[in-house]
Amino acid sequence: MTVIDQLTTPAGRPRPLAKVVVVGQGYVGLPLAMRAVEAGYDVVGYDLDVNRVKGLAHGASFTPDISDGQVADALASGRYIATDDEMHVDGFAVAVITVPTPLREGVPDLSYIESAARTLGAKLTPGAVVVLESTTYPGTTEELLIPILETESGLRAGADFAVGFSPERIDPGSAAWGFVNTPKIVSGVDDVSLERVAEFYGSLVDQVVPVASTRVAEMAKLLENTFRHVNIALVNELAVYAAELGIDIWGAIDAASTKPFGYMRFTPGPGVGGHCLPIDPTYLAWAVRRGVGRPFRFVELANDVNEHMPDYVVSRIANALNEEGIALSRSRVLLLGLAYKRDTSDARESPAADVARLLVNAMADVRVADPHVGAHPGDVSVTRVDLDAAEVAAADLVVLLTDHTSFDYEMIERHARRVFDTRHRLQGAHVEHL
Repeated sequence: MTVIDQLTTPAGRPRPLAKVVVVGQGYVGLPLAMRAVEAGYDVVGYDLDVNRVKGLAHGASFTPDISDGQVADALASGRYIATDDEMHVDGFAVAVITVPTPLREGVPDLSYIESAARTLGAKLTPGAVVVLESTTYPGTTEELLIPILETESGLRAGADFAVGFSPERIDPGSAAWGFVNTPKIVSGVDDVSLERVAEFYGSLVDQVVPVASTRVAEMAKLLENTFRHVNIALVNELAVYAAELGIDIWGAIDAASTKPFGYMRFTPGPGVGGHCLPIDPTYLAWAVRRGVGRPFRFVELANDVNEHMPDYVVSRIANALNEEGIALSRSRVLLLGLAYKRDTSDARESPAADVARLLVNAMADVRVADPHVGAHPGDVSVTRVDLDAAEVAAADLVVLLTDHTSFDYEMIERHARRVFDTRHRLQGAHVEHL
């Protein structure tokens, strides 16, 4: 018997009827849950965040790529519930773990995976499938997840139930790449598990990419993010030195980007944010140091460069103000953007928040405009304002940190006295670029 029992729809297409439990209803889990509902599954969105569950139960989305209407439609279909009650986890055919994997003092914190594994293990039945999507170090599925599932259930992975790893590939705010058209890497602890995992995701996405083992899949995710992290660090450091040498780094990047082979465009910015780049490569560096006893020098160097970009941005802000005869402690600075990425509400590990915090600590009068980010991220407390001509004109310096498309760039260019632009979106004699 396969995971997916089939029923013919009026259109003549097969429709899956299996129960799917998605543990975690955040940036990764909610899009997966909504797509599974769309595909015809009965879906339980299990999350221990009571406020999130209450919001979802009333049709409120907490992620930028899922609208309130999509959640409301899923609820109205009768095939989706959001809950923090383990009772609703019973009887699943497929369970997917999409919980956070933060770093605690540089060490991976897998407690959320462990908790999810214990919950699912207690409900596990023969023939079910469990998939881990949370980003982690190679070996987690086999060394951590499976032992807990087996202990809690009394069943054996591979023989009694299927287990796999399929890394998330969510790109918040992307209009080009969504859940369905982004190829999905799939893996299993044995051939049968791989087949079952591929079957499930094959019913949700256009293309699955099977790999030889869960370790390969886990490494592939870290490779993707480490590649971006290292290359962003490269252009960030180049931007620092190009400024000191009097070279337009943005012009150099534009010129290099005309090469049709052997080059991929990356651009500098105030740092890196979100869950992926500030955290995931460190998982790989930690695993390498633990496994072979040597440092992963590229990752550690990239961490050092990217982590210090907010400090560099603040130094450039202070220099720009000094040229106007204004001390940072007596300045009024308008920051545009708190999110780590354009057109999202995600302020996790945001370098913009770090810049704001450093400026507040330097006693600057900091105003922030961001139409996407609601609450203050982290522990930074700033004056929130709407972006209008009066706010722009009143600032000693306007600093573009996140280039949301909703910002009125023509208005900013027209009314700002001076601008420091870390994203190369503004032009004019009064605009200084990173």
